[in-house]
Amino acid sequence: MIVVGGEALIDLVPTTRPPGALLPRPGGGPYNTALALGRLGAHVAFCSRVSTDGFGEALLAGLRVAGVDLSLVQRGPEPTTLAVPSLSPDGSAAYRFYVEGTADRLFALPPALPAAARALALGTCSLALEPGASAYEALLRRESRRGLLTLLDPNIRPALIPQAEAYRARFLTWLPYVSVLKLSEEDAAWLGGRVDDWLAAGPSAVVLTRGAAGLTVRTRDGGEHSVPARAVEVADTIGAGDTVNAALLHRLTAASGPVDWPAALDYAARAAALTCTRPGAEPPYATELAAGAG
Repeated sequence: MIVVGGEALIDLVPTTRPPGALLPRPGGGPYNTALALGRLGAHVAFCSRVSTDGFGEALLAGLRVAGVDLSLVQRGPEPTTLAVPSLSPDGSAAYRFYVEGTADRLFALPPALPAAARALALGTCSLALEPGASAYEALLRRESRRGLLTLLDPNIRPALIPQAEAYRARFLTWLPYVSVLKLSEEDAAWLGGRVDDWLAAGPSAVVLTRGAAGLTVRTRDGGEHSVPARAVEVADTIGAGDTVNAALLHRLTAASGPVDWPAALDYAARAAALTCTRPGAEPPYATELAAGAG
């Protein structure tokens, strides 16, 4: 089992029909990652706190359809977090969030993960917003010590981080508990660190997403591999990085020996490209990737 921890929210995606309208779509980096893993056929559980409002019910319904285990989901009467993305001409998105008093911020550390858990993925808003952030941080430390493969995607949202230097310092304290650090070039620039220093702090691999330039991994043993992005007609990039997380976790947990990084990166690039071809975070199914193999 792969456990994905973090927020589930609603993206209010701009649409041209009618002009200026906002279309509610399920979202949140961890939610998208869990959804993508389910669609890829992985055994995945979502670990979060979700509102009992209509949006919360819709979010969980989407995960159920994808086959995601919801036994670790906590519920609360507070409203669902909302995110309003603004799209640039190339389809990339910037976000404004409505997070005050929302359900996912009150996540509490679960007493234990299922015995079947082999990997844990965390990131995005959940590690920036207290008091939930401290609970997710405790989960990362506990499960890393227990031997789970851990993936961290900081997925920086500057609007949610009023004290940037404090967050950067806290980020460094997570690295000894991280197996794979995945981040965008924009995240890396905002954090202001060096890949070599991050690798020395703990992760066995750092994966950089580089937009149209593709994906690159650096490993602690000195390896470096890159794959190009797939050329597609982009609707928007919402959920593309989360799909990369899912695809990498799916391949990493299936590997019985050394990781074939070129193959894993290519799989992730193909999956992310399909997500980019449709509005909102709509990751692909395993059958779509199989049909487009090669």
